[in-house]
Amino acid sequence: MGDQMQFIVEKLNQEPFRKNYNLISFDSLESLQLLQLLSDVLGEIDPKHAVDIRDELPEQTAKRMLHLLGILKYKPPGTVSDLSAFRQGLVTGSKPVIHPVLHWLLQRTNELKKRAYLARFLVKLEVPAEFLQDDAVADFNKQYEELMEAFKNLHKEHEQLKISGLSTAEIRRDISAMEEEKDQLAKRVERLKKRVETVQNHQRMLEIARQLRLEKEREESLAQQKQEQKSQLFHAEQRLQRAQVQLKEMQHVVADSKPESLMKKLEEEINFNSYLVTEKIPREMESKKTSVYYLQKVAAEPAMTQADLTALEREINEVNAEMNQLVEKRMMKYEPTDSKFSMYRQQASIISRKKEAKAEELQAAKEEMSSLERQLEQKSSQAHELEGSEVLTEDEFKQYVTKLRSKNTFYKKKRLEIAEITAEYGILQRTEELLRQRHEAIQQQLQAIEEKKGISGYSYTQEELERVSAVKSEMDEVKGQTLDNMSEMVKKLNAMVAEKKASLAPVIKELRQLRQNCQELTQERDEKKIQYDSCAAGLETNRSALEQEVKGLLEECAQEESNYRYMNCVKRTLEMQLQRAKEEMKAYVSPDPQERRKAVREQYTRIILEQENLGKKLREKQKVVRESHGPNMKQMKMWQDFEQLMECKRECFLKQQNQAAIGQVIQEGGKDRLVL
Repeated sequence: MGDQMQFIVEKLNQEPFRKNYNLISFDSLESLQLLQLLSDVLGEIDPKHAVDIRDELPEQTAKRMLHLLGILKYKPPGTVSDLSAFRQGLVTGSKPVIHPVLHWLLQRTNELKKRAYLARFLVKLEVPAEFLQDDAVADFNKQYEELMEAFKNLHKEHEQLKISGLSTAEIRRDISAMEEEKDQLAKRVERLKKRVETVQNHQRMLEIARQLRLEKEREESLAQQKQEQKSQLFHAEQRLQRAQVQLKEMQHVVADSKPESLMKKLEEEINFNSYLVTEKIPREMESKKTSVYYLQKVAAEPAMTQADLTALEREINEVNAEMNQLVEKRMMKYEPTDSKFSMYRQQASIISRKKEAKAEELQAAKEEMSSLERQLEQKSSQAHELEGSEVLTEDEFKQYVTKLRSKNTFYKKKRLEIAEITAEYGILQRTEELLRQRHEAIQQQLQAIEEKKGISGYSYTQEELERVSAVKSEMDEVKGQTLDNMSEMVKKLNAMVAEKKASLAPVIKELRQLRQNCQELTQERDEKKIQYDSCAAGLETNRSALEQEVKGLLEECAQEESNYRYMNCVKRTLEMQLQRAKEEMKAYVSPDPQERRKAVREQYTRIILEQENLGKKLREKQKVVRESHGPNMKQMKMWQDFEQLMECKRECFLKQQNQAAIGQVIQEGGKDRLVL
């Protein structure tokens, strides 16, 4: 924490802030001064935030800072509860919140300046989907996105050029070349002027050339305007076509609407919306307020240790056990009236829950229906915009569906007949195969018997004779009975036709009546559907208006609740500051010296005096050291010389002792030789 404050103070004392802070003065800043300091740092990063916080509301200040910190991608430490504490600390100017933000901002000021500059052009403006249905708004939004992409590309090129970097020598060569070219152009212009001055009426010719150039530029601008007006006319025609189609649809819907059904639907819609406004939404708001109250209460309490959590769990278990005992006692009493009331209460609660569930389902269904209607409008507009495409009307679509159903029925009938014929063909094939097998077996048995009797081929010859005779007799009979059979067949067919007509006559009458009833019911269904569509359109309009009103009321309620919370926070902060000021004043004016010493002013005054005394002592010590530096250096030099001198003497003395010992040894050796 000390290193962090030291870094902040050093950065603030440098350019461009030049605050001249020290650790004590920076630590003694009030919350309002800290917020102003943070606003100044943010203003250095983004000039739009260089404002005086006294000229704006605290809520606006907090929103402005939070918005810029979100753009700069500052991530406060901690969880979601810590985030709410961070917002509250930013509003109140808490030091544990402001100091890390300042440290983070001052560490990367240049990078954040670049990010804030890019955010002015790259933070996309979200446009609601219902506004994008308008062609003008959609065109502006598309143009806005294209400009944003163009800015991204230009910025990338700019950064690449900065990274690549042209050398100063190349830039100087380019500048010199451009200057030479400029001089050449100036000389050429002078020569042309001199040459033109010799021509008669040169001023008039120059004026005509200038007018020609202006007219060409005007022609280009007019051509561009003509192209723009053509595109606008095309878009306007498309909008007119869509509006005409919508008008026809609305006229078709409203044509056969009845006021009774509309009033009934409106009453149902009003009842549903009144239930939402009077029961459902207030209940949800009350539950939200209760949960927020408990969350604020939990957040305001100090941090809990494991022992506190254990004690709370033990207390919760005791309360649950006591509740269970009370429930058992009540069940042991078992009063019939209470049981009836409990049954009624249970039924009422079940009905209320079902009512809430159905209301939620209805609301979800309405939202889904509105989204589907929007999708239908988008698809229809896309279909209108496609070239060469036609959208079927309701009657044409009904005729198409009817024709498709009849074709489908005919196809299913024919497919069923084909399946029956295929099945019958399979059965006949199987029967034929079985009969052929039996015939072959009988023929084999007959041939075996003929071979056994010695008359092989008899049966075949007899069969041939019988077949020929049968064919002859049949031909004779056919020749004789052809006319009789034909006359009988005609009589039978006439009788069958008459019988069928007689049997089908009541069925045909009934079918005609049913067809007439079907046409009447179809017409009635179409009329009811038109009434339903018109009523649904009117109710949808009223529902949208009521939804907007409810949405506005909810937003107003949320705004008032936010203001209430903010005022509570400000009030709590002011109360704490007032309490601190009262305690400080009480301690400062107290006659008791011990109480007076506890005052913050006295403590800071004592600390300042101690620091000033310490500074004086250090300055005096520095002065003494500076004054005695020269003599001390000389004395140190003399001591070093003296040390070298004594070292030389010691070496000379040691050498002298060594030489004396060597001479004595030599003398003793000479005496010994003389004695010998």
